[in-house]
Amino acid sequence: MGDRANDPDEGVELLWRQRRGQGHGLDVERIVAAAIEVADAEGLPGLSMRKVAERLGFTTMSLYRHVPGRERLVDLMRDAVLARLPAPPGQGSWRERLEAHARLDWELRRRHLWLAEARGTRRLPGPGAVAHYEGVLAILAETGLAPSEVVAAADLLGGFIDAEALTLVEAARAEDDSGLTHEEWWSGRDSLYDRLGAYPTITALWEAGGWDHPEDRFAFGLARILDGIELLITRKRDETRDDSCRMCGRPLDQPASGRRRTYCSRACRQRAYRRGRSG
Repeated sequence: MGDRANDPDEGVELLWRQRRGQGHGLDVERIVAAAIEVADAEGLPGLSMRKVAERLGFTTMSLYRHVPGRERLVDLMRDAVLARLPAPPGQGSWRERLEAHARLDWELRRRHLWLAEARGTRRLPGPGAVAHYEGVLAILAETGLAPSEVVAAADLLGGFIDAEALTLVEAARAEDDSGLTHEEWWSGRDSLYDRLGAYPTITALWEAGGWDHPEDRFAFGLARILDGIELLITRKRDETRDDSCRMCGRPLDQPASGRRRTYCSRACRQRAYRRGRSG
């Protein structure tokens, strides 16, 4: 059981094999569905093979015949949930499609808070996770960014969505542990607010209503990330134009140092000069 759980090939095969449900018997699909229900109700820390088995009405050992351990089960859960993510609209600009994809991803994480915790640099991806990643990369690959920039932009966006989802996880866990809502907990800290008057910037923002109507954190952060990607794309396009002859459009071989070339030849320079004089 332990050797199977640590075998990387076993994990890949488990995630990528084609499976079909077997009716009322125990199979991987039923185990994964029950595990998702447990994680949705109790969070990832509350997930165990025993609880999944109890929900299904089987013994814990019977689960191990299908799934070698909890970590592999989490991989399967993550992939099953990501496979449900609908494709973003096929029409529109790269920004519109990427924003739509990000918002679908965000709504998925709000429904399954544990999903943000089920990530990591060594989390095995299955077909659902790979298709999800492929969708983001495909949108960004059309923008003219360098391959490494496409990957970096996709990872930046994914990291932001997960980070925002983790704040929801932390808030839900704190409410469960304390029995108080976020607002109730902070409203009982009057002695702290008495001390904040010594901080002029905080006081000025408070008096100006800076906290009266808080921004939608996700919408604000997503817009700023998309702004940054858009700025990078614009710069790349400007650089491409700068490396073309202003007269004929042919690519220019720029010197390693010194003044950048504007025209590919003396003839193009003279044509541009004549056009300017005649205009």
